[in-house]
Amino acid sequence: MLLEVRHVTQYHYAETVRESVLEVWMQPQKGARQRLISFELELDPPAQLFSYADAYGNAVYHFDVPQPHDRLNIVARSAVETQAPPPLPDALDMGEWDRLRGEFVRGENFDFLRHHGFAIETEALKAFMVERDIDQLRSRDPLTAVRTLSTIIYESFAYEPGVTDADSPIDQALGARSGVCQDFAHIMIAICRSWGIPARYVSGYLFTDRQAGDRSDPDATHAWVEVFLPSTRWIGLDPTNNVMAGERHIAAAVGRDYADVPPSRGVYKGDAESQLAVG
Repeated sequence: MLLEVRHVTQYHYAETVRESVLEVWMQPQKGARQRLISFELELDPPAQLFSYADAYGNAVYHFDVPQPHDRLNIVARSAVETQAPPPLPDALDMGEWDRLRGEFVRGENFDFLRHHGFAIETEALKAFMVERDIDQLRSRDPLTAVRTLSTIIYESFAYEPGVTDADSPIDQALGARSGVCQDFAHIMIAICRSWGIPARYVSGYLFTDRQAGDRSDPDATHAWVEVFLPSTRWIGLDPTNNVMAGERHIAAAVGRDYADVPPSRGVYKGDAESQLAVG
């Protein structure tokens, strides 16, 4: 599938600020399932761009706007060709749990096995797991368990923007039984890690298909989960829409949680309130 993405970010400041320094995680990844055809960033006011790869291999663009300004526009344009992932088996054997406990698997995925940041095991999460009898899924093979977990999260939470913010803890979504893709991804990651399954946060884009039942906002970035199973390697699950990540998903960056890979992050010099608009 050939997909084009135009990602617009606008910062508006109530007063003129002296300088802005930002980093963005917007370039789609390059991989066997995802071919990056083109990527460009347009900045207004203009600034010189520098790029580097972070600890997880994501492309990060850094820039400094040194002159006074009262607005900052960032337009990222991408063209990506995606392919559907190879079909998965209906189930794995129960020995997969033992393979997950192997020293090599645990060593290679150390960062994605530890509770961290937003994806942590809180008392509210433990109560939710008891309420939905989630730990009984461990009596099944890991692939069946994570697929069923994704469905349970989809059925347990309403998709409702505005209930949580980008920096909201998972307890807020757990209490309201509603939230957005970021919240559902953090909840699923925390549960998978509690089972000993490496799980990471994926930020990117989804070509939304409302007729197929997608709940995601088509004018927003998207987030989902990838889990590592020794027999399948990394596989993507989208608990927001109760689907496996496929050719409609464009991965931009992976990390332990949202804080590792926000679309943009930075600071500015000046005594002014700022407003952010994204499309």
